[in-house]
Amino acid sequence: MTASERPARPAPVDMHTHPFLTGVFAPQREEVDVADLSVAGEIPDDLAGSYLRNGPNPRFDPIGSYVYPLDGDAMVHRIRVEDGRVSYSNRFVRTPMVVAEEAAGHAIWSGITDGYTPPASEVGDELAGTMRDLPDINIVRHGGRLLAMAEADRPYEVSPADLATVAKTDCDGAMLVGSTAHPKIDPATGEMVLFNYALEAPYLTWAVVGPDGRTTRKPTPVDGLDAPIMIHDMALTSRFIVLFVCPLVFDIAAMLRGGSLLAWQPDRGTRIALIPRNGDPVRWVDTDPFWVWHVANAFDNPDGTVTVDYVEWTYPGGFADQPRPASSELVRAVVDPDAGIGKTVVSDAVVDMEFPRVDDRLLTRDHRRIASVARAAGDTGQRESLWFHDLAAGTETVWTPGVAVGEPIFIPGAGHDYWGTIGTDPADLRSRFYLLDADAPADGPIATVDLPIRVPAGLHGAWLPAEP
Repeated sequence: MTASERPARPAPVDMHTHPFLTGVFAPQREEVDVADLSVAGEIPDDLAGSYLRNGPNPRFDPIGSYVYPLDGDAMVHRIRVEDGRVSYSNRFVRTPMVVAEEAAGHAIWSGITDGYTPPASEVGDELAGTMRDLPDINIVRHGGRLLAMAEADRPYEVSPADLATVAKTDCDGAMLVGSTAHPKIDPATGEMVLFNYALEAPYLTWAVVGPDGRTTRKPTPVDGLDAPIMIHDMALTSRFIVLFVCPLVFDIAAMLRGGSLLAWQPDRGTRIALIPRNGDPVRWVDTDPFWVWHVANAFDNPDGTVTVDYVEWTYPGGFADQPRPASSELVRAVVDPDAGIGKTVVSDAVVDMEFPRVDDRLLTRDHRRIASVARAAGDTGQRESLWFHDLAAGTETVWTPGVAVGEPIFIPGAGHDYWGTIGTDPADLRSRFYLLDADAPADGPIATVDLPIRVPAGLHGAWLPAEP
């Protein structure tokens, strides 16, 4: 290929008008380590550990296109609590693409939907023709590893000491073909269970990593799929992996013609896969089309059915052209592998709900409380409210701080439990960490921590208790 035949380098993205590159989403290029942060209120004595959060954060102004949350380099943020004091640090996950761009001083790789890849003359033979690695969705600790998780790719291991990037890893072979960004860790067995979708057959696999970090089940194909389909999250019970296989299909041919990489095909319906963890054949349940980004939890019932709590969308907004805006609601479904699915709406009174979370110590078991992010009356352009759903009492309460808040995280202390989240004020772009009493979260924070720099609105995180 001659120089004149190579695809032209894409033009820069307009940083001033893009909704996910401005305001609370604007990239943060500064990396800091700051101790003894200012706290309004009091950090409880029974808390010791770190809240880590990941999210898309372009190292340099992007070129070609920027599709949130599919694009953007990873930045991991850590808020450490120890002896009533709080510190903050953050680091880019330095993939080979980030390292090459730092050497060049500008973006080299374009957005994921552009199809442009850099030539060897610019990045060398090893990186020529590659797409950008994007371990920017989640952060998980398991088996002695701290993992920045990607979507349908292998994660990057980062150092617990200073968040420095170690290397891309396949976790002893469990992630040779990639992994979901949302693996689930079984509190009873210590196993990390995961799935991965792929653009070529086999379109779906699952694997298991033992508590010591060694693979106990290598990627195992799941029968029953005839096309590459995006599946973002999963649920786990003692018996099953639960996957919502919604009809969002990868269409490479359309992308190459300048169309969308993902096509919403509701005629396919939504299918629920119950994958037995003992290796028995998958059980499929068919139902009407809907979309699921995130699952709160699931558990087995004595009668052989499975209960799943999740946020159900009418369709995936941004990836489908529909006459009505996409809407969401918190749903409890009982899945019977022989008789189908029955659904109960837990909450439909709130708008734009997402990021449902439970106490991670209750994964695979029945739970009482779910927290989520959604809009409340008076919220402006961003989600500014945390909602707390008590399934046993059938009630929900809300805390609205008037800032753009992120995913809530359940934080167990030695003597009491809490919820935590990061919020950024759209007016002055100051970020804070809020700590709420789990028994009365709507009363507002018992401690508010001023963070030293703005933390861009991002995705998922975890509370990591201090290790003995």
